[in-house]
Amino acid sequence: MARRRRPVPLPARDGVDATRIVPRSDGTAFDALRAASSLADLSDDALLSRFADGEVVGGDGRVLEPAAAVRARQPLWMYRDLPVETPIPFDLEILHADDDIVVVDKPHFLATMPRGAHVGETALVRLRRLLGDDAVSPAHRLDRLTAGVLLFTRRQEVRRPYQELFAQGCVEKEYRAIAPEPPDELSLPCEVANRIEKTAGDLRARVVDGPVNARSRIEVVGAGPESGLAEYGLTPVTGRTHQLRLHMASLGMPIVDDPLYPDVRPDLAALPDDGDFTRPLRLVARRLAFDDPLTGHRREFVSRR
Repeated sequence: MARRRRPVPLPARDGVDATRIVPRSDGTAFDALRAASSLADLSDDALLSRFADGEVVGGDGRVLEPAAAVRARQPLWMYRDLPVETPIPFDLEILHADDDIVVVDKPHFLATMPRGAHVGETALVRLRRLLGDDAVSPAHRLDRLTAGVLLFTRRQEVRRPYQELFAQGCVEKEYRAIAPEPPDELSLPCEVANRIEKTAGDLRARVVDGPVNARSRIEVVGAGPESGLAEYGLTPVTGRTHQLRLHMASLGMPIVDDPLYPDVRPDLAALPDDGDFTRPLRLVARRLAFDDPLTGHRREFVSRR
């Protein structure tokens, strides 16, 4: 059974959760935060002002002074300034909402949840602000460049059952992709099965030797928008990072406008940061279907993208 996470001792602010900092060694609260690489952009004065405003707390919610003693691996929490972000000019459409879940049709370029330079321009923060509900939490994730159906929970009490649906592979997922027509020697439909690993610091996942941990079913479902392209139906049997993108590229059919596979394309990857959203990755999470863990009723949601 998964370990239950402790609640965050600071409430979300404008839809954004407080930042968790884990000290590497025993010392003072100030030194612990000063050593955190994620806070390198904060000056000493700015950091001290967080303490003065009561915005640095321990795991028990106790407000900390700069000289307070802290232990290694015992998390501290604080609010951070939001980065300046390029606005994503696409709506986050709500497909379904009830007391337990919200299902959205996520646009391309919008990350699922805050990470690095993407905070306010994420599906989670946008949805919290739209609904005025900081209890909203993702039950699973989609890559920032992938559009489509994304499910969030609305109450902490129901979060685990929905997350376990995805963790245990109990959700039917269907994707659509635009890519070059299949090579003559390739017979479709087919299943790709291999081992994928992704290491920290490497932008791309890679196929390596070892037991199979990634399976995808691939078929042609229609003609592409222009000559030489086709529309593919993709069914991930497993859920490894970048699995569908890597499997399509390995068959000689890289998804149109993929900035990572088969080769890294820095010029394409940089376009959204410069405000150019004209070349999205042509991959959409088209459909989710599952038996609801609370009611047992069949649920199905389809993207309109």
